[in-house]
Amino acid sequence: MSAAYVIDSSVGFAWIHPSQATDATNRLLDEVEAGAAIVVPVLWFSEIANSLLVLQRRKRLTVAERKLALETLSKLTFTVDEEAGKAAFGKTSELAERYDLTVYDATYLELALRRKLPLASRDDALNAAAGKAGIKIF
Repeated sequence: MSAAYVIDSSVGFAWIHPSQATDATNRLLDEVEAGAAIVVPVLWFSEIANSLLVLQRRKRLTVAERKLALETLSKLTFTVDEEAGKAAFGKTSELAERYDLTVYDATYLELALRRKLPLASRDDALNAAAGKAGIKIF
């Protein structure tokens, strides 16, 4: 059985914006291309699309670069978790409060906890919360 990881939008963004890439995000992408599963909440897609649009509006990406980034990510296979949104008023909000996270970031933590999967993120606060919650960090 291949490995599986919950990834947040910072990792997906690193896969399409070279200035955000790290050795760790590149290693994870290699694992994904070799068959590792990536699990994301529905919100992940909106976060990525919004970040790219903001960069385009700020003239840091061209229209063509944004469209290429979206096309590149759309070729990856995702396991989309539909349950994460339903937890927003309960477990996710509790995690956000406990670990001083946004509800958006706590969504990834809740998903990793529920699915018992490692979390991949470039966000220091989210990684610290995951460590405190007993989640393995990629």
